[in-house]
Amino acid sequence: MTLGIRKICTFLEETLIEGGKIAPRPVNVVLVAAVIQNPWAGRGFVEDLRPEITRIAGELSQEMTGRLLRQMPADKVEACGKAAAVGIAGEIEHASAMIHTLRFGNPFREAIGGTNYLEFANTRNAPGALLSLPMMHKSENGKRSHFLTANFQIADAPGPDEIIVAIGAADSGRAHARIADRFQDIAEMEAEQAALLGSA
Repeated sequence: MTLGIRKICTFLEETLIEGGKIAPRPVNVVLVAAVIQNPWAGRGFVEDLRPEITRIAGELSQEMTGRLLRQMPADKVEACGKAAAVGIAGEIEHASAMIHTLRFGNPFREAIGGTNYLEFANTRNAPGALLSLPMMHKSENGKRSHFLTANFQIADAPGPDEIIVAIGAADSGRAHARIADRFQDIAEMEAEQAALLGSA
C-alpha cells in the first residue's frame, strides 16, 4: 500500500434514547477515518493536484469502504457522508482534493447502493480538534429525517503535514424525526400560494 496511511480509526455509536424517549430502534453510526501523509506538504503552491488524486483517492476509498462495511453491511446503510481535515501546514484545497473526486466517492456510493451525492465537510484543523461529518439519505435527497452529523476526534491528528479523510454511515434517520421532508414543504407552499392567488 503506497497511500501514506499512518493510522485508521473506526468509531461506532449507538443511540438508544433521544430527548428522554426510547428510540423506536437504536440508531447506529459507523465512521472510518484514515490519517494520511499530505502528498503536497512541503512543496509550496502546487498547481496541478490531479496526479496525487489519481494515485491515492480510489485505493483509499476502497480500503476505507471495506472497513466500514465490515461494521455495517451495505443493505443496512440508509444515510452516508464524507469529510476531510488538513493539518495547519496544508491548504483546505488539499483536504477537498482527497474527497471531491468520483475516484473517492464512487467506490463508497456504489458499495452501499447509493445514488445521491455524498454530503461533505472539508476544513483545516489542529490535532485533537472535534470534527463533524454530515450525512444525508443515500438515495432520497429531500428526506430530512436522515440529515445527521457524526462528531469525532483523533488525539494526535491531523499533524501539520497530514490529512484526515473520513466516511460515515447510519442505519436509520434521527431517532424521533418529526419535521417535514423538503418535498412536503414544496407542496404545502405551492398550495398556500395557489390559495392566495385564488382569493385575490
